[in-house]
This record gives sequence, structure tokens and C-alpha cells, in this order.
Amino acid sequence: MTAVHALGEEDVAAAAALEAAAFGAGHRPAEACAAALREELTRPWARLWGARHDGALVAFLLAWHVVDELHVLNVATHPDAQRRGHGGRVLSAALAYAREHHVRLVLLEVRWSNRPAIGLYRRFGFYALARRRGYYPDGEDALEMALELDASSGQPVPHEDEVSGAG
Repeated sequence: MTAVHALGEEDVAAAAALEAAAFGAGHRPAEACAAALREELTRPWARLWGARHDGALVAFLLAWHVVDELHVLNVATHPDAQRRGHGGRVLSAALAYAREHHVRLVLLEVRWSNRPAIGLYRRFGFYALARRRGYYPDGEDALEMALELDASSGQPVPHEDEVSGAG
């Protein structure tokens, strides 16, 4: 059984290890991930959700809530737990929070080549907003995606992509 909940300081080590495993050897080491997550937890606008399966942290989502926007900074799923809906569960939790707090716009960046993640975001109603060239440290482009939420219902407002070739 998978449960999603807000994460705190006690979850930092597990989230950092998950992030390091999810993004591989070229990513920052777990110690640097832990320091960055601890710093995020000190910010009043930062939100961190995690999905646990059989007690183990298998996915997390880090976002900033500023005024009427939620900016998703990081979504990570442990490699052994990918393609099992855990990323969708943490995204669902973030979007439920967005609706509850009358967020108007949810934004994120995703690697241009990450077709599975782009597909996940599209299933939730995100659309392609822009291509950000050379966004990642390795030079890969990012696809900026957005989800507009209706102010009264909290439901996604349909949009056409604003950039072509975006998966």
C-alpha cells in the first residue's frame, strides 16, 4: 500500500538517497542532496510531499508556493519503483494542495528527452509553454510546462501547446 504525506526533517536522509539513486552518478551526491533539502525545509514557501510503499520512501515532490503559483522544483522516483504510479501520487497530492490553496498556475521544467515524465504531466492537464535551451548542467534543453487551474472549480483549464515538438 502506498501513502502520500508531507515530509519533514526526519525524512531528509531518505529523500536525499532517493534523489541520488533516481538521477544517477552524474547528479550531486546524497550529502549535497540532503543539505539542499534541509535548506528548502527552512523556507516557509517550500512544500515537500513523499510517497511511501511498504514503509519505504519511493517518490517525492518538492515545490514552492508563492502567492497564487506552485512551482514544482523536483520530482524523483526511486528507479526500482518507477512506472508504478508513485510519481502520479505525489503530483496528485501537490495538485490537491494547489486546489485547496486557490493556486492559479502550476509550473515545472522537465528534461526535453524525458518522455515518460512529459506523458505523466500531460495526463494531469499540463501543456507545453516553452523550450528552455541548455537549461540543465549537461546542456540538455528543458520543456517548461504549465497547468492553469480554474479559480472557482480548481479544475484544469485546457490549453494548446505553445511550443512544437514537445512530446
